[in-house]
Amino acid sequence: MNGMLLSMVAYDDEGNPDPTTVKPLIDGGTEGFKGNVRSVVPGITACLECSIDLYPPAVNFPMCTIAHTPRLPEHCIEYVKVLLWPKEEPFGAGIGVDGDDPKHISWICGKAEDRAKEFGIEGVTYRLTLGVIKNIIPAVASTNAVIAAACATEVFKVASSMYAPLDNYFLFNDVDGVYSSSFSYERNPECLACSQKPQLITAKPLDTLQDLIDALKEHPLFQMRSPGITTKINGKSKTLYMPNVPMLEAQTRENLERSLADLGFLDGQELVVVDVTSPTARVLTVKFP
Repeated sequence: MNGMLLSMVAYDDEGNPDPTTVKPLIDGGTEGFKGNVRSVVPGITACLECSIDLYPPAVNFPMCTIAHTPRLPEHCIEYVKVLLWPKEEPFGAGIGVDGDDPKHISWICGKAEDRAKEFGIEGVTYRLTLGVIKNIIPAVASTNAVIAAACATEVFKVASSMYAPLDNYFLFNDVDGVYSSSFSYERNPECLACSQKPQLITAKPLDTLQDLIDALKEHPLFQMRSPGITTKINGKSKTLYMPNVPMLEAQTRENLERSLADLGFLDGQELVVVDVTSPTARVLTVKFP
């Protein structure tokens, strides 16, 4: 949704967004007794991607703890899911864990209870097992109501222009008492989604085009899946690789093994990259060390 709204924004020659093409977004979310609301004006305020650093990393338990020294009921559940399931294959060879299948959850829960008893751990339940397997965060009705009301209020402000809208981030926390605050989250000038500035990627002249594509897939900033790349060499537009069009893929496949220098790349070469992870093309600049 973030990328689609940004793709609808038209810019003038000076890089200013056309107000008639801007579609505001009001986004809200809750996590237990905590919640937030944000007001996004694409091309003007920080987009969702700008604030991606606010999200905490996924909870991962150390493998040594799961296998040898479990201390929590979650450790026992993860042990069954990660280690015991592939070993015993309770529902047939090659069948993975299905969080929506009650039989799978029941089997994991039973085995986790056995392991918990072995280490003197209490608290393994079917509900907890389902939550760990599907990464479910408990919902609190009162928090959902507060955030829903805040979102509705912001929509009313934007639609009616009767009051200044939120600028642009609102936090709510009632874990211990009730606390709320708001602040203006600034746009990230290097944001891959909303910045009009070409993004830098480092490569070596002897790297192959396949190396560059692999870098686009593995780089934490880009995380592309099947990028198609075009550029201008000697003033002429050239398609280097286009994986999602069978005819073009066959014609450009040989470029994958050619070095960037052989393809005519120079330091500062600009690439236009399309990928399923973004509704719009991205402009990248290749920087040689």
